[in-house]
Amino acid sequence: MSIQQRLAKLNPRQQEAVRYIDGPCLVLAGAGSGKTSVITTKIAYLVQECGMSARRIAAVTFTNKAAREMKERVGQMLKGREGHGLTVSTFHTLGLNIIRAELKALGYKPGFSLFDPEDAKVLLRDLMQKDAQVDADQINRVQNQISTWKNDLILPAQALSRAVDEDEQYCARLFEAYNRHLKAYNAVDFDDLILLPVVLLSSDVEALARWRRKIHYMLVDEYQDTNVSQYLLVKLLMGERATFTVVGDDDQSIYAWRGARPENLVTLGEDFSRLRVIKLEQNYRSTGVILRAANTLIANNPHVYEKTLWSDMGQGDPIRIVVNRHEEAEAERVASEILTRRIKESAEWRDFAVLYRGNFQARLLELKLQHYQIPYKLSGGTSFFSRNEIKDAMAYLRLLINPGDDNAFLRIVNVPRREIGPGTLEKLANYANDQATGRGVSLFAACHELGLEQILSTRAVERLGRFVHFIDGVRRRMDQNDAIAAIREMIRDMDYEAWLFQNASAPTIAERRMANVWTLIDQLEKSMEREEGEETDDVESAISRLVLRDILEQQAEEDDSDRVQLLTMHASKGLEFPHVYLMGLEEELLPHRNSIEAGTVEEERRLAYVGITRARRTLTLTLARQRKAYGELMDCTPSRFLDELPEEDLEWEGRADKEDPDRKQARGKDAIAGLRSLLG
Repeated sequence: MSIQQRLAKLNPRQQEAVRYIDGPCLVLAGAGSGKTSVITTKIAYLVQECGMSARRIAAVTFTNKAAREMKERVGQMLKGREGHGLTVSTFHTLGLNIIRAELKALGYKPGFSLFDPEDAKVLLRDLMQKDAQVDADQINRVQNQISTWKNDLILPAQALSRAVDEDEQYCARLFEAYNRHLKAYNAVDFDDLILLPVVLLSSDVEALARWRRKIHYMLVDEYQDTNVSQYLLVKLLMGERATFTVVGDDDQSIYAWRGARPENLVTLGEDFSRLRVIKLEQNYRSTGVILRAANTLIANNPHVYEKTLWSDMGQGDPIRIVVNRHEEAEAERVASEILTRRIKESAEWRDFAVLYRGNFQARLLELKLQHYQIPYKLSGGTSFFSRNEIKDAMAYLRLLINPGDDNAFLRIVNVPRREIGPGTLEKLANYANDQATGRGVSLFAACHELGLEQILSTRAVERLGRFVHFIDGVRRRMDQNDAIAAIREMIRDMDYEAWLFQNASAPTIAERRMANVWTLIDQLEKSMEREEGEETDDVESAISRLVLRDILEQQAEEDDSDRVQLLTMHASKGLEFPHVYLMGLEEELLPHRNSIEAGTVEEERRLAYVGITRARRTLTLTLARQRKAYGELMDCTPSRFLDELPEEDLEWEGRADKEDPDRKQARGKDAIAGLRSLLG
């Protein structure tokens, strides 16, 4: 299909958004308005119609899934070498590419490590335990504060100078020590992937010129979710040329807790006076009734840019509001109704989605779904490979096959505890990286060197020596013998199980974690068996395959099997379903108590708006009169958002003053008929 044929399939506003390339462009894209089609068609238009080289175009979004989907759709339009060199990635991947290309300017060595949030937490815990015993909540608070500072482009010295009390001063000093240790380890954390490129491009004129030559046109998806540093990265790269398109919707900005700044949409107009704003208001997803409810609700929030979603998909069914006695009756009602509606409407299980404000709301619902033998998929569970005990075991395996893996070394050198503190590791890292002596060896290799005795205490050298001697011994046994047996022996010899029991809140949790480790080793053993059943001694490739298993597992989570979908409203963004249930429309749940106390109800209203606009054909809102809290039944107040919906489009159930008795009787007959046909 030619680019002209693709353009002909778009509506007039979408066509305008694709064709406008002469200056900065903000596409205000309402829910379900086809924004991905606009972005992907615009990339093809720039290449095929405007003659721009694909390698000069960068499209960025927030999740790997969104980037993958965009890349696949562009790939269907740009054939062969046409799309060669095109960048379609997340913000963090773009930042990582800049860091890799500018290592020398940033003062890092090749092969730098990327600390994920768990690695960072371990480092912070070690730094904080110098002062006193700390709990997980304290570490999380400090980690969140450091992340906020980095996203707001505040460096340690600025954080210290702005500190208003002792707590902030302590946090700022930890920030400085944390950054210093990362640098010594030749490592960066997740927030550095944006911070470091912004700092570099703000201060290095030559580096900025290089990247401006490299990227001529930029497209940014989900722009309302950008934070301070991400916005500045776009602004720096686009500079005076200002050839970019950002696509966003201020009404779907629900990530303020993650640093997102919906006001960046306003800042854009202030920073780029020639900004053209194009509104996409035609919705291709929902019925007129659902869109009217969404428009009426969100109109209660202040707006810089007004927009009203509309659809030509007919008015559709009224929105049902179901009032239940208590939370158990609410879960029972949702589960039994999905069962009967599936039969009555000849629907698939996957056509139904249940959304809620907090994960805890899914527990009762899961039990009810299991009772009715309804298959379901719960989104947002912990991946096997993201568990701490698995990451520890994987770090040992990685170090066994690659002693140069500094990140793996740092994770497990003190797990189980070997009294090797962050001070020792910082000195070791500086010694290993000492460019003056032309060194630059791995941390593991540095532990074997005699020169270490000049910078570390005898006790510290002995402790490091015992660790590397232990790993060397395991590696020898793997080479000489059964590699799996050597790995099992290593886990037992270092008494990892005792470490788990020491650090778990309950013995059953420690047992489960240890069982996970043995499951991992079993998987490794299976991975070493060839399809014909022959064994191979190539443990290195088996471990490498295991490292990739996490990626495959995440992709498997996106399967399209026929199951009811259970997910939080935050996790539902970008998805759509024929039939949607929103649970828990009560004050202090939606809107959440924290938002009421903090005065951030506007964001909760946007969250409700996101939930409503996931529905294509039918929408049911449920609430309970009473809910259990701390073992007691507490009275609940209906959510203020229910009063903000158009009354003429609502159909109440379970409320005597609002309910139609004939409809109630008909509903009862439907439920009985559905159960009869199920049993028949």
